[in-house]
Amino acid sequence: IDDKSETIFDLYHPGGPYIDPDTDELLGYEALYVGTGPVEQFGDPATIFLAQTTREIRVGDRLLPADESTPVTHFQPHAPETDLEGHIISVIDGVSQIGQFNVVAIDLGTREGLEIGHVFRIFKRGATIKDTVSGKRNDAVKLPDEDAGLIMVFRTFDKVSFGLVMKATSAININDFVRTP
Repeated sequence: IDDKSETIFDLYHPGGPYIDPDTDELLGYEALYVGTGPVEQFGDPATIFLAQTTREIRVGDRLLPADESTPVTHFQPHAPETDLEGHIISVIDGVSQIGQFNVVAIDLGTREGLEIGHVFRIFKRGATIKDTVSGKRNDAVKLPDEDAGLIMVFRTFDKVSFGLVMKATSAININDFVRTP
């Protein structure tokens, strides 16, 4: 680090790509915040004092100038003005089932008009099962989508947003979808 105009850096652990399940579009890359600190010595190598950490710092973690923007602390939960549908594409800390108060990434962002405070219903897609009643061989029936909870968006980017699962009425999984209530 030779540029002395930036003196505080955030550290991130690089994660995998965020991919739109419908279009295969690359939406971005996961970056898990792991800490922050000021530069103690500039140059190559530079030295950073780890003033705050949330998890282990590893070889290969990335540095970015600290985000010093003021966080939005006051907002009103509300539904988007247009009908939107998207998918849960990731869950922070990679658990397999998502429940109340988990943070998730969805494949909707500011380009679709998302704002902090937007609320969505979460749905589990209805499975297609063998129809045992029709009497026709290989006949199938699609079960209805099931309401699984509520999510509120708290951070938006161009193609991806992060939301907090405010209510979960059943286990939620990656690729379940969100819809304007």
